[in-house]
Amino acid sequence: MKTLKGRHINLRALEPTDLDFLFQTENDESFWEVSNTQKPFSKHLLQQYLENAQQDIYQVKQLRLIIVENDTDTSVGMIDLFDFEPKHKRAGIGILINSKFEKKGYASEALRLLINYTFTHLDLHQVYCNITEDNTESIFLFEKQGFRKIGVKKDWIYSNGIFKNELLYQLIHD
Repeated sequence: MKTLKGRHINLRALEPTDLDFLFQTENDESFWEVSNTQKPFSKHLLQQYLENAQQDIYQVKQLRLIIVENDTDTSVGMIDLFDFEPKHKRAGIGILINSKFEKKGYASEALRLLINYTFTHLDLHQVYCNITEDNTESIFLFEKQGFRKIGVKKDWIYSNGIFKNELLYQLIHD
């Protein structure tokens, strides 16, 4: 699909061979704050998730895609649509890049591809994201793609003994 293929990366559906990548990523505690995870995932549970991951976005209201380097076919991260609301033409976006692949422009390219996909193929009117106030890299990433801050949820995330504000960003398709 041309819409999901960029210059350096492409976005593809989950495959059974992604089990080890998912296991490593989902159990990386540095991601738990943004994924709202509190305990490790078993390979068995992730295997069940993979078996059901091919369900239609209109049924499960979410879509996870793997971000893959074009040159090496290496999985470098994941990008998700969640809270998909076709009636209201909106969905949330979340993105994770493995630390070994940060600062290469992959997140920006993946976000651009997914935004285009949501407006072109899913006929969405808007996408949004939630970012903790201290996550300056994500704020920059989403603002660079045209997202605008529309609100602040005070003391929304409790992490490492402190409360953090969460910013709500929105991109509306004209």
